[in-house]
Amino acid sequence: MKKKSQTKVYGVLGYPAKHSFSPAMHNAAFRALRIKAVYNLFEVRPVELEDFILSLKEKNICGLNITIPYKEKILDYVNGYCSLGVKAIGACNTIRVENDGKLSAFNTDFPGFSQHLAELKLRPKKIALIGAGGAAKAVCFALARSRAQEIAIYDIDRFRSIALVERFKNNFTSTNFVIAGSIEELNITAKDLLVNASPVGMKTTDPCLISARMLHQGLFVYDLIYNPARTKLLELATGRGLRNSNGLGMLLYQATLSFRHWTARVAPYDVMRRALEKELKKCQR
Repeated sequence: MKKKSQTKVYGVLGYPAKHSFSPAMHNAAFRALRIKAVYNLFEVRPVELEDFILSLKEKNICGLNITIPYKEKILDYVNGYCSLGVKAIGACNTIRVENDGKLSAFNTDFPGFSQHLAELKLRPKKIALIGAGGAAKAVCFALARSRAQEIAIYDIDRFRSIALVERFKNNFTSTNFVIAGSIEELNITAKDLLVNASPVGMKTTDPCLISARMLHQGLFVYDLIYNPARTKLLELATGRGLRNSNGLGMLLYQATLSFRHWTARVAPYDVMRRALEKELKKCQR
């Protein structure tokens, strides 16, 4: 008698993770392609991380997206294939559990960000970047690969900014990397793109890190946060008449790439986009 195939489990790993739209998007894709799989939220506290990772095979978890705060920490557990993007960036947002239980790592954040910039018809040359964590590294890598002239980076932890610059400066000699000691030192008035790659803005109680006087015509404001869809930073940019975007487009593009790493199938882009739009409308009610 033929054994019934087991439902494969995928999900997003983070802390927090409840804000994620990824389950709606990937579950819609699985249904559309009739793949016997489910995508869940895995909100795991730091003290529980190792036990969770060691139990993946047992729980039939075949792949994970990685979000805050584990995009760098997860590399401690990768013992399989490691993509060139992960090695270059030092952060991972996609894990595949191989048949032998080993973990392979990929970074779909940087091509996802690049694809969204192309959709927005942006070719920025001078960038101010807030944050120096895993997501910021992917953004910085994507911008340097596109031959940005200057990237100024501010993080509340100056050592993280230094580590980011040290990682990239020798490989991207045509880009001038600047470590800013404060938001003011980002010199946003001289930039054409401002990116928030920090978690500040996810909570309604979070402050807006930028003041109105720093914004100018010709500046594009990009916030990687997509839930809430309109952070205080994006509301400020809209109020000043500036073009702006949240990270929903990046989320969609990186998700289609993750889907392919897991299933070896071309992701149903339109299905996933509609699922995202539906989820966004729910949050706006």
